[in-house]
Amino acid sequence: MELQHVNVKIPAEGQLPVEPARCIEVFHKWVRDQSMDELLIDVADYTHVPKGPGVLLVGHQADYSLDNCAGKWGLRYNRKAELPGSNEDRFRQAFRATVTACQMLEDELAIRFSRQEFDLFINDRALAPNTAETFAGAKPELESFLRDALSQDDFTLTHDTDGRHLFGVGVRLAHAYD
Repeated sequence: MELQHVNVKIPAEGQLPVEPARCIEVFHKWVRDQSMDELLIDVADYTHVPKGPGVLLVGHQADYSLDNCAGKWGLRYNRKAELPGSNEDRFRQAFRATVTACQMLEDELAIRFSRQEFDLFINDRALAPNTAETFAGAKPELESFLRDALSQDDFTLTHDTDGRHLFGVGVRLAHAYD
């Protein structure tokens, strides 16, 4: 199974110390400076939408957002363009891009993001329907990615079995990653 369109969301710790709209100016700066590996295009403000995408940084290959979906603020990376390589390569790329953006927001807005939990999901229902079979097929590669990328063996994967949701897993680590 070749998984594309990998998304990662790292939740903020506690309440946001700033209004989410402060990200608008930060994301505009990222577009101006082309601060990420992907081509950045524009910024959209969805902070008026309850439990929505918040502030969206639109890119050609990927989007970033300070997102409040499911009522939990966090930084979400949404890879739109296909990537070559293995599933583990794609998990690693999406995780690295998310962590980089989190570090930049921590520096610029003093938002603190979790070092022990994140969600990883596939934004493509045709490639990865949210089924037990998809989870069983992806689990070995997810576990290998976590062991290799985070140098940890003590983690828990939680699969959301609701067929109305995208396929994804919640990752909870026993120890914080650096």
